[in-house]
Amino acid sequence: MVLDPRRPIDGLADSKRLSAARRERLAVQIRESALCWGLGRAEVAEIDRLNILQASLLAMRRAVAALGVVPGLALVDGNQDPQLSCPVRTIVGGDGLEPAIAAASILAKVARDEMMVRLDERYPGYGFSSHKGYPTRNHVGRLKVLGPTPVHRRSFRPVAELVRAP
Repeated sequence: MVLDPRRPIDGLADSKRLSAARRERLAVQIRESALCWGLGRAEVAEIDRLNILQASLLAMRRAVAALGVVPGLALVDGNQDPQLSCPVRTIVGGDGLEPAIAAASILAKVARDEMMVRLDERYPGYGFSSHKGYPTRNHVGRLKVLGPTPVHRRSFRPVAELVRAP
């Protein structure tokens, strides 16, 4: 995410603190106003193989690679350096402090929510569009009734327990 300093975006904040409707409106503005932006993700098998932290760092590297330019400095939310091709500054709580990190978190959350809606259509009965993949009581309950899908991480404890169960 490289924001255009000549086109500031009002209302950027930690994506978790914004309503879905507000995130979606901001995502449109971000995509239109940013100098460039990119999304990165890690696949289920990669998350299971690497662990959630290492897969998140991999997704960050992919997002920066998708920019098409090498930024002069990457601001990263948290305290883990993803080992990018440019200098990195980690900022704990950065999505609430830095507009570029907030914008990136908004784009990532909107993309994930859209993916969860598509998964809900593909795997009806799991409630993906409502719990968005978070381990809510409903999510875990549906897993126990229906069993895991190919998109469920085998390293996710409720799935691992179901797979191990006799």
